[in-house]
Amino acid sequence: MTGATTRRHDPHSRGFASDNYAGAHPEVIAAVARANEGHQPAYGDDVYTEALQEVFRAHLGPAARAWPVFNGTGANVVALRSMCAPWESVICAETAHINVDEGGAPEVTGGIKLLTVPTPDGKLTPELIDRQAWGFGDVHRAQPKVVSISNATELGTVYTPEEVAAICEHAHGLGLLVHVDGARIANAAASLGVPLRALTTDAGVDALSFGGTKIGLLFGEAVVVLNDAAARGVGYVRKTAMQLPSKMRFVSAQFEALLAGDLWLRNAGRANAMAARLARAVAGVPGVRITQPTQANAVFAILPPGVADRLRKRFRFYTWDDATGEVRWMCSYDTTEAEVDAFAQAIAEEARAG
Repeated sequence: MTGATTRRHDPHSRGFASDNYAGAHPEVIAAVARANEGHQPAYGDDVYTEALQEVFRAHLGPAARAWPVFNGTGANVVALRSMCAPWESVICAETAHINVDEGGAPEVTGGIKLLTVPTPDGKLTPELIDRQAWGFGDVHRAQPKVVSISNATELGTVYTPEEVAAICEHAHGLGLLVHVDGARIANAAASLGVPLRALTTDAGVDALSFGGTKIGLLFGEAVVVLNDAAARGVGYVRKTAMQLPSKMRFVSAQFEALLAGDLWLRNAGRANAMAARLARAVAGVPGVRITQPTQANAVFAILPPGVADRLRKRFRFYTWDDATGEVRWMCSYDTTEAEVDAFAQAIAEEARAG
């Protein structure tokens, strides 16, 4: 019989499959432990959730209001549902997480029609938005209401503040709201060396799904409303979408640890730097082709036939596109130079082996 303290995995094991594989940052664990003392009111009436509002306002401006939730899919569904009437729809990139990787949750749970647009790099532009921003007043077409972008995108690319501002200006001119899936918004800001508000509030974004799990939290994301136009019943939608944590203090305390200081920037900067190191290390390996700019913490590449399967016996990572053999390598806040170098060496070895 094993005890409760039995370790069930190798704590030195690392992979490049997902930044979700990493554990929680020690500073986050310490914040949870501090919040665990005694009793606090449930469902967000605790002092930690109250303090978190000031933390988000410091980053995103005085109008920002945060609604902690359990996970990223929940954050996106709650945000988009609160922004759309039942007859309205969301324009997004074809590769967007809400379209590809959320099991149909926006449609099934949120009842939201997604209007997708093919993009070469995962990024929308005003011109691409116009491919789906039509049919206003046509009772036979789901009415476009929200433009949703991911920053960083699912392809590891990053929108600049100017690009986000251009999208917001164009969308608002059409009467549309703008939502950012910010599962990796910290990585995007760190990559560009800009504050979080430069990619959100200052650019005209209406609502944001702020990611925590991929950047060092145990669990938890937040829906952040940046103006009243996007604040229709968020609290009620959060409850009906089963995203209202009763012990919310544990989500809020984690976010406070992440955002009150520079932990978010340190973690994101580390993950980004390791991805850049990996991309540089394999760029000259014969048969390896980097397919997207490495702008955040992801590296996309096509490998010679058979190489990925052999590599996966030593390191975990995912195939992104079965048809082309494109793979995705993700770096985390706790990825080290030695781990990157060992992985790059293994890639070179397997590529030379044919």
